[in-house]
Amino acid sequence: MSPDHLLVLGLFLAVIAVPAMLSAYSDGRRPFVGAVVAVVAVAVLLHGNTKQPDGYRLADVPDAVYGVIGDMLR
Repeated sequence: MSPDHLLVLGLFLAVIAVPAMLSAYSDGRRPFVGAVVAVVAVAVLLHGNTKQPDGYRLADVPDAVYGVIGDMLR
C-alpha cells in the first residue's frame, strides 16, 4: 500500500470510530470497539506518515484523498 492509501484508510477509520464511541457512550456502555478502531486509525495514520519521505502537511490531504479515489475508479 502506498502512503496515500494508508493516510486515507486511517482517516476513514478515524471517522468511523467517532460514531461508534458516541453510540456506546449514549447507550451507557464502554466504548471498547470505538476505542480500538481509533487506536488502529492512529497507528495506520502514523505508519503512512512515516512511509512518506517528507511526511504529510494538512494541505496534502485533499490531494491524497482524491488520488486514492481516482485509483479506486480506474
